[in-house]
Amino acid sequence: MTGSASFAPRPAVTPAPTLHQSTLHSLPLLGRGKVRDNYALGEDRLLIVTSDRLSAFDVVMAEPIPDKGRVLNRMALFWFDRLADVVPNHLTGIDPETVVAADERAQVRDRAMVVKRLRPILVEAVVRGYLIGSGWKDYQASGAVCGIRLPAGLAQAERLPEPIFTPAAKAERGEHDENIGFDEMSARIGAALAQQIREISLELYRRASEYAATRGILIADTKFEFGLDDAGRLHLMDEVLTADSSRFWPADSYRPGISPPSFDKQFVRDYLEGLDWDKRPPAPPLPPEVIARTADKYREALVRITGRGLD
Repeated sequence: MTGSASFAPRPAVTPAPTLHQSTLHSLPLLGRGKVRDNYALGEDRLLIVTSDRLSAFDVVMAEPIPDKGRVLNRMALFWFDRLADVVPNHLTGIDPETVVAADERAQVRDRAMVVKRLRPILVEAVVRGYLIGSGWKDYQASGAVCGIRLPAGLAQAERLPEPIFTPAAKAERGEHDENIGFDEMSARIGAALAQQIREISLELYRRASEYAATRGILIADTKFEFGLDDAGRLHLMDEVLTADSSRFWPADSYRPGISPPSFDKQFVRDYLEGLDWDKRPPAPPLPPEVIARTADKYREALVRITGRGLD
């Protein structure tokens, strides 16, 4: 796909209401990430609002993607519930519409969650089951991924002999996360906690992958984020196994040797790669067709994984 790419005709749809940035005044704003806006709810809880913002190459696009925030929120809630027996998570069960002013409820409806306020662990727990993305580039150069030696002769997108844990140090907004070895992770957060996170992350990936396979989805890789409560107990937090934090592939079209299509912002990345853009802000405008097709992919991912659409 290039900047002048053409598309097959697509049926017209009525755009859904979008939220590029929440504007709640009833709660203190703590900060905005690439996609989520975080508000303080007392001293021990947060309201996380998932917007329709989309980032590509660590740059936030000016145009929102219809329904993206609702899709991500529902998908995260689905996985938090399904995997709750593996590790505690940050959900409180409180309805977000009950903690904001009446005129703000539409901003949080179906796109927000009230969560425990945790001390975040500043290492992303990345699990890879297939050889793709930066892992594929690393393997081509060194025969290893993040220092983990792999068998010779593997093809792009090939399934690994077993999933591997490749942590990354979280970067400031707009910067790339830094891949680090397990020893470096242990040095940063402690060996016992690092080992616990590795074991839990691999089990979460195993459980999720087995379920997704029954829905015709391969989970190529994913990342988890964890935090500690006041008692030092580990919790799964932020988002989990969404189309933003994971690479989902359709099983029926998968084959090693090529980069399979994924259920995320592939249309946006492909479009931007065809432009003369240095991948620095501001981002170039997205054509309506790219926005619409990207929204469709997010919605399809939700249906494939959960069996239910937004309505």
